[in-house]
Amino acid sequence: MKKIFYIPVFVMLLLSWGCNDDEFLNRPPTNILTEEQVWGDEGQVLSLLGNLYNRYVDLGNFRDFERPGLDNLTGWTRVADFNEAFWSESGRYKEFQNSGWDLNTWSIWDYGYIREMNLFIQKCEAAEKLSPEVKDRYLAEARFLRASYYFELVKRMGGVPLILEPMTYDFSGDPTYLQHARAKESEIYDFVIKEADEIKTKLPANAAEKSRVTQAAVLAMQARAALYAGSLAKYGVNTPSVSLPGGEVGIPATLATGYYTKALNAAKEIISGSVGTYSLYNKKPDLSENFASIFYDKANNPEVIFADDYKLQSGKVHYFTGSNQPRYGAEEEEGGRINPSLNFVEAFEKLDNTFARIPTTNAAGAPLYYANQTDIFEGRDARLGGTVMLPGTTFKGRTVDIWAGFQLANGSIVSGDDRGAQKTLPGKTVPEQVVGFDGPIDGFEFTAQTGFYLRKYLDPVVGSGQRGVNSEVWFIRYRYAEVLLNAAEAAFELGQPAAAAGYMNQVRARAGLVKPLVAAEITFDRVAHERRVELAFEGHYHYDIQRWRIAHIIMDGNAISAADLSKDLGKATKRNTQPWALWSYKVYEPGSPNNGKWIYKPVKLSRVTGADRFQLGNYYSLITDEVINNNPKIIRNPNH
Repeated sequence: MKKIFYIPVFVMLLLSWGCNDDEFLNRPPTNILTEEQVWGDEGQVLSLLGNLYNRYVDLGNFRDFERPGLDNLTGWTRVADFNEAFWSESGRYKEFQNSGWDLNTWSIWDYGYIREMNLFIQKCEAAEKLSPEVKDRYLAEARFLRASYYFELVKRMGGVPLILEPMTYDFSGDPTYLQHARAKESEIYDFVIKEADEIKTKLPANAAEKSRVTQAAVLAMQARAALYAGSLAKYGVNTPSVSLPGGEVGIPATLATGYYTKALNAAKEIISGSVGTYSLYNKKPDLSENFASIFYDKANNPEVIFADDYKLQSGKVHYFTGSNQPRYGAEEEEGGRINPSLNFVEAFEKLDNTFARIPTTNAAGAPLYYANQTDIFEGRDARLGGTVMLPGTTFKGRTVDIWAGFQLANGSIVSGDDRGAQKTLPGKTVPEQVVGFDGPIDGFEFTAQTGFYLRKYLDPVVGSGQRGVNSEVWFIRYRYAEVLLNAAEAAFELGQPAAAAGYMNQVRARAGLVKPLVAAEITFDRVAHERRVELAFEGHYHYDIQRWRIAHIIMDGNAISAADLSKDLGKATKRNTQPWALWSYKVYEPGSPNNGKWIYKPVKLSRVTGADRFQLGNYYSLITDEVINNNPKIIRNPNH
């Protein structure tokens, strides 16, 4: 026992002797940089800025998909929300079995992030060893990121405390000087717009730069923010109870024209080419594939203005393709989560600029027969095939195997309850496949339960659905088509329908809609429709119907019948409370001219039992009790 005791005592004495060495104790750490070292080196400052970039918050980015719950968002489900799609994942079925959304569904309130941006700006301004040009750019980028976050806050929460300096507690026991009241909603939008004006000339006008802020990215943010503010001012009168007397929620209608003018001017500055040459992506003759390529082609893509980029070599990749590609034949035999709805598919107009249901029956109600699965979708806006993976099309060199079964001459169905199930058809002796390997099978997760898979943002590169590889597809925050549509909406609201038509026709022509719209055809419904189909699954639809104050009309809590699907096509306020499906069947009638042809049937999935209701309280998200308890100056949002 004594020997065991002596050894630790000796070691303690040895360490004590060593720790009394002043030279040893005064050695600088090798794993920590001092502030002087950081702020005296451009590369170190850029790494700090990169961290702020990497925490940029926007609805639908792939980082939110990879980390569900980040900032109270739930990733891909939010992008595919509002019944534009069904979520073919058993753990998500409950979303279609209730009456709508919690009041905190879209809440964010990260003032820690704001403090870090304020600290960066403060210290960067004081950094003496940075060249003036570098300092100006870094400061402009940080201010852009801060303005962008305030924009995300005001979209969800309304007016919030506007804090532009890093605050520090003095441990006096009185924290009241740290408490700030909510600014007016208009004041937050004014801040975003003003910041854009002040920083844009400090940034490069470089269309080749996609992942760092440029002059065009700043103007694109400004145009979007001003457009949102203008529409809140104009359409807020339709929901008078969605306001607060102090202006924390609600913007005076008198401000609408000014905001729309600002939005149009910012968009026109990008369109003019004065901040870099941007244009619509037009590289491929197949217009549907051309549209899909916008989102994965990084080689000299003239449409992308600002994107969250991903690179395998840097270890920044995502599994969005693996989670949403056709499951059959996929690298991990996994996928299929986002199933676009029939409601959404029917929104795509015909090439003659008219709206019509997907033709499954004739006027007498008899089924229509198609020689090929894809024939039913012919003559439609090419963006349909670029956004939605249709049955009978191909992905990664493999035909998507979506069909629900055989229909016999007597109208009965032969199908199966497993992917690619086999049965023996009447008059035959050998079993054969009677349902697609990609479904649809009602309630079978990861199959195309609506009859469709998502196409937009899926990576066609082999291996992109493999966990060890993943995808490098970028998440586009701002692109030129949105700029054109922002300009069109602002021009329309300013009484310039001819200008609006000109901007919209550019976007539509790329989709094969070559019959130009004229000024008399530009209506609010047309503007809303164009945004819905062009910007689908990019995080815009929610905030569009919210700022136009029509979400509670679209999501009125009432179920949708098969007849309802065909009503009000092309109208911005068309009800959309439940996702519907469209199932294809192969006809089995030996000796009939229809044998081997295809028919389609609208289907309401059994897992869809609820009908969404957008409450007036959903127009602004919940400010939690924790926030209010910490700061009694904060008042609650209306209808909460």
